[in-house]
Amino acid sequence: MSETPETPAASEGAASPAGTPGSGGLPPIAGKPKKEKKEEDSFAVFLIKLVLVVAIFRSFIFSPFNIPSESMLPRLENGDYLLAAKWPYGFSSYSLPFGVPLLPHRILAGTPKRGDVVIFKAPPGNDVDYIKRVIGLPGDTVQMVGGVLHLNGKPVPKQRIEDFVIHVSANTNCISPEFEAVEKDGSPSCHYPQYRETLPEGKSYNVLDLGYRPQDDTPPVVIPENRLFLMGDNRDNSMDSRFPAVEGAGIGLVPMDNLIGRATIVMWSTDGSANWFLPWTWFTAARWNRLGGLF
Repeated sequence: MSETPETPAASEGAASPAGTPGSGGLPPIAGKPKKEKKEEDSFAVFLIKLVLVVAIFRSFIFSPFNIPSESMLPRLENGDYLLAAKWPYGFSSYSLPFGVPLLPHRILAGTPKRGDVVIFKAPPGNDVDYIKRVIGLPGDTVQMVGGVLHLNGKPVPKQRIEDFVIHVSANTNCISPEFEAVEKDGSPSCHYPQYRETLPEGKSYNVLDLGYRPQDDTPPVVIPENRLFLMGDNRDNSMDSRFPAVEGAGIGLVPMDNLIGRATIVMWSTDGSANWFLPWTWFTAARWNRLGGLF
């Protein structure tokens, strides 16, 4: 940092400091003007830095997603908002904001575990985010027999537990009248048959089984390299790998390059009754008991 030159010391016996009127000294040297504010501190540059930080965070660390359907009931409800970890399975162009095609292949690739809940780009269009559970890995044989999941020729244990109960709200209605009920407080709800399913590795989760459907019996499918067999927990209300890849319907066997991230935590949940112009409804519509749920 530059300094202003010191004023010469007064000579011995002088009556006044150097530079004062009548002293015969030189006037004091004015200090240099202050430097102009650095460009890096400008608001525009701050915004650019902020955008870069957010882009890096969303591309490589965590990214938010919302759940617009009931295909993952009972674990996820319509109106849930969650964070997905981006690093567990590596990175591809689908991991980048807006799917910018900068990465021809997945880098730092990692293989999901059976039971992981994953977000991915749904085939065949590869332009819509879906969320399902990983059931079959490369080399596995997957089949449904009478509504029971079979892995590599062995049935996956499926135990009946208490019904799953969800209240009717602005974004939740019963799939059919047979599941409609009324709670003790008079509020309408849906009661769905619920089961506990346990994979060979010991991972357990709850699924819904609403009765026999054609997709409860499927031929055995051998999962090829770099493909995944994914299913929704709401087994009778999920278009997943049991169906061929058709835009807006089934997804077939999903390429690993389509993976975006792994679900980690529910950060917000709403029953759909909030009104943007009535701020207090943002809180009354919240499903507070769902916040912080892990996977």
